[in-house]
Amino acid sequence: MATVVLDGVEKIYDNGYHAIHDLNIDIADQEFLVLVGPSGCGKSTALRMVAGLESISGGELRIGDKVMNDVEPKDRDIAMVFQNYALYPHMSVYDNIGFALKLAKVPKEEIDSRVRKAAQILELEQYLDRKPGLLSGGQRQRVAMGRAIVRQPAAFLMDEPLSNLDAKLRVQMRAEIAALQRELAVTTVYVTHDQVEAMTMGDRVAVLKDGYLQQVDTPQNLYDRPDNVFVGAFIGSPSMNLYEGHVSLAGDTGTVTIGAHTVGLAAESLAARPALRGYDGKPVIVGLRPEDFEDASIATDAPADRRVRSKVTLIEALGSEIMVHFRLDVRTVDSGDPDVADEPHGETAANAVGRFNPRSRARMGQEIEIAVASENLHFFDADTRRAIWA
Repeated sequence: MATVVLDGVEKIYDNGYHAIHDLNIDIADQEFLVLVGPSGCGKSTALRMVAGLESISGGELRIGDKVMNDVEPKDRDIAMVFQNYALYPHMSVYDNIGFALKLAKVPKEEIDSRVRKAAQILELEQYLDRKPGLLSGGQRQRVAMGRAIVRQPAAFLMDEPLSNLDAKLRVQMRAEIAALQRELAVTTVYVTHDQVEAMTMGDRVAVLKDGYLQQVDTPQNLYDRPDNVFVGAFIGSPSMNLYEGHVSLAGDTGTVTIGAHTVGLAAESLAARPALRGYDGKPVIVGLRPEDFEDASIATDAPADRRVRSKVTLIEALGSEIMVHFRLDVRTVDSGDPDVADEPHGETAANAVGRFNPRSRARMGQEIEIAVASENLHFFDADTRRAIWA
């Protein structure tokens, strides 16, 4: 087992494109770290540099105590699982799993032992004689995992290994991979564009944008204490609602105004963000998670100064919850995610989404009163887009 350290790592291509900027991440022994971000953010490039499939333009990569910048991929003691599985179609499952060991001239008895043990762990024992073409997508992914496991590497590298599976199977496989990683206790670096996948699998999650590391933290801390607007909006589904606003403070409380709406600011919100006192009367970016909106007919204990009125434009019933889309008289803020259309258009376009209790009686086109949990509001500097905390 080993640590993986990226110390000021850079990637600049021959055409001058700067793909990775000063990447600093320390991955602990046995840790499951997920690299996540929108398309083109550099997450797969970073993984390929760890694997040795991309050269490093600057900085230092260490696996264990050894600098790996110029070490050949085969000598890095890592195993990689690819998006397309990369299985040999003419070989049996048994031979696919054991192929790397055969190339390394491992004795046949040991190859057999390792392959059968991996097959047992992955529930592939009855498929060892089959060719990959006769397997389902999930089974082929298990074979790719088995091929990595038998090598007993210092680290696993996984590049969007579930992206070719259907939604239900992805949920099943991400739980299986996370459980397998804990059982094997192997340092793992996992790349995905799916933030739900990242949040449910990683011990820590590193968020990248345009080749820059935005934040690395536990999934819950990323959600509760995002460092900037981009992380706040990228982590969480549906995305955080972002608006232009300003705060007015009076003692331990105050108000926050977004567009035509003014909401009472909870004392605990101000206590958690002492630096917010420096923004009295100044413009800020205000973030509200969908769960911090609720139908006021259900949230009956919400104070009168923490309610707004709006018109429902769309309802998505999900059984355990309903997503209610509505329009507020505010100016929205661009999240910075290139994969998301930020500013809604048209007179009936919603610029807010709330995660309501399924007992809500909200109906399409209805004027309703909405409670705002202002104790959970997020605040960001309007210029730097950095979170306002201490």
